[in-house]
Amino acid sequence: MSADLHYLGLDEVAKRLKARQLSSVDATRALLERIDRLDPELKSYATLTPDHALTEAAARDAETAAGSSRGPLHGVPIAVKDLCETAGVATAAGMLIHRTYLPAQDATVVARLRAKGAVILGKLQMTEGAFGAHHPSVVPPVNPWNANYWTGASSSGSGVATAAGLCFASLGSDTGGSIRFPSTMNGLTGLKPTWGRVSRAGVFPLADSLDHIGPMCRSALDCAIVLGAIAGADERDPTAAPLPVPDYVATIAEGVAGKRIGLPVKLTDLDADGRRALDGAAQAFAKAGATLLDVALPAGFDDSARDWVPLCAVECAIAHDKTYPSRAAEYGPVLAGLIDAGRRLSGLEMAHRQVRRMAITGALNKLLASVDLLLMPVMPKATWSLQGLAAAGRDPDAVAARLRFTAPFDMSGHPTLTLPGGMTADGVPVGFQIVSKAFDEAGILAAGYAFQQATDWHSRRPPLDA
Repeated sequence: MSADLHYLGLDEVAKRLKARQLSSVDATRALLERIDRLDPELKSYATLTPDHALTEAAARDAETAAGSSRGPLHGVPIAVKDLCETAGVATAAGMLIHRTYLPAQDATVVARLRAKGAVILGKLQMTEGAFGAHHPSVVPPVNPWNANYWTGASSSGSGVATAAGLCFASLGSDTGGSIRFPSTMNGLTGLKPTWGRVSRAGVFPLADSLDHIGPMCRSALDCAIVLGAIAGADERDPTAAPLPVPDYVATIAEGVAGKRIGLPVKLTDLDADGRRALDGAAQAFAKAGATLLDVALPAGFDDSARDWVPLCAVECAIAHDKTYPSRAAEYGPVLAGLIDAGRRLSGLEMAHRQVRRMAITGALNKLLASVDLLLMPVMPKATWSLQGLAAAGRDPDAVAARLRFTAPFDMSGHPTLTLPGGMTADGVPVGFQIVSKAFDEAGILAAGYAFQQATDWHSRRPPLDA
């Protein structure tokens, strides 16, 4: 068995499983042993399900022996964020109040992963209710690149486990940046699909109209494989778009030759690490045959990040209406503060923000119609130390500043792909994101694949095995 099995891509693992060069049971045991060795320090798993996983792996091996395969996820061990319901397994959503909740059925995304043959190793740790901080009873996951740095919120466990080789891929959720932040901080490729591309049925909400479910992986190819498994219409979720699901893997090598890629001007508050990553990406795309065009972000772009906070707060208050304020004492202060803010917002204030949300969505649609892709930073400050994050605080202005380049695309629902594109002097990854028009996941995946064929940032690994 390969000594670096845990860092293989999904595609390579699937090939070895199909060729019977590797068994799903052996792959699952190898990852469970690695989790036992490393996760007591990294804290990425909320719940590990080794017996379930090995039973699933044995069943997938039996199917392989019979000449049957469910596709490129057949027998591959992965994990899901702990807001995705899993039948008979605790789904706490990072909350003390739900620590004993045992769902009766899988979330649609989990059911679809199982149907495609994936082996579910367990549930990944997350911030309370998928907002900005872990519950005081939870020990936050640790960044495997540098323990003094943030892991990103709220898909913190997904970011850490996937980067550390504790699963081959994971699911995360993104309401204001929570696939993109942990992807950039952990050196991953993370896809926030178009809102409605992936069902939210059985996924605990932070804010229904802002929540996106997507893959967090080590490459664009891996993201294409996982998205193909989980995307599509769903009778359990009427907001899931009734559109056909493309074969993302089949078109991933189309490249960017002849594509027009917009690069925003006047990003004056971008720090040096973020600027290097963005400029490096632009140069790589130009070398691959794309045309880079200067574009202006629409008026109201920054305002939309500020509007995100109260809009999220109102929808979060709705999501917790049955338990808050009746059980407020069991909530952590950050999530409780958000809910309180949402309960205070007037209908008139809410309506003003909804009107502005429609306006920025239209403006972004117009911008994205003028180019094929848009190249963006993830954060104005490329990486955050834990000390710096604590000093910056959590007031609405500080939160909006961190969400400046992410929240607008949750407000509008456009798809984004985050990719690693650099490293800081402290050895922490730096990412950037590619944005496209609604339901053009194939376009951003092809662009991400082209970038990763020309660079090696995505193949670098944290210093865990030295």
